[in-house]
Amino acid sequence: MNTNVPAAVLWDMDGTLIDSEPYWIEAETELCAKFGVPWSHADGLSLVGNPLNTSAQALKERGVLMSIDDIVAHLIGRVTMQVREKTPWQQDAFDLLNTVLAAGIPCALVTMSYKQLADALLARVPEAFAVVVTGDEVTNGKPDPEAYLLAAKRLGVDITDCVAIEDSPAGIGSAIASGARTIGVQRIIPVDAREGLSRVTTLGGLTLADIRDIARGTVIDTLA
Repeated sequence: MNTNVPAAVLWDMDGTLIDSEPYWIEAETELCAKFGVPWSHADGLSLVGNPLNTSAQALKERGVLMSIDDIVAHLIGRVTMQVREKTPWQQDAFDLLNTVLAAGIPCALVTMSYKQLADALLARVPEAFAVVVTGDEVTNGKPDPEAYLLAAKRLGVDITDCVAIEDSPAGIGSAIASGARTIGVQRIIPVDAREGLSRVTTLGGLTLADIRDIARGTVIDTLA
């Protein structure tokens, strides 16, 4: 175990760093409307954190008469346009990101969104992330641990010395399976208790000391 922990902080993007989930649900709803099929807010919530191909398959099965690749391209294009127009930062995450960076701790962005959308965010904070892993460069999306393991490999650190911050069941499952110490921040969907999982309703109350304690194995659970 590295005594200098965390070796890195690994950040999910959609929902965790930026409040983009409404953009995704709006894009899904609009696309379904074009084909005259229903798509509810609950339907959108059920896809939060999933790989884009999984979401596209669900839309196709609902009645969107497009290929999986075309559905993904449409959704990515729509959400990217909105993020470029206005990046909806989660202020608590943005503040904690800056605190971590100021302490000299490397950060990675680990997202199931594709490079096109990640680049729209990175344009706002070009120096923030030493490593970026996107959904279009992994074989197995979240909840598989591949993306987090790849981020740690690219950073040259042990994943067990890292802290991952997530907001969705799929993302939390991915981070835990990778071996990272994991923080689940409850945004628009509940974060269920899991062994070893730290849970918070906001990242605003977390200090740098808390992040270091979590990296060493302390569990903080404000939802218990």
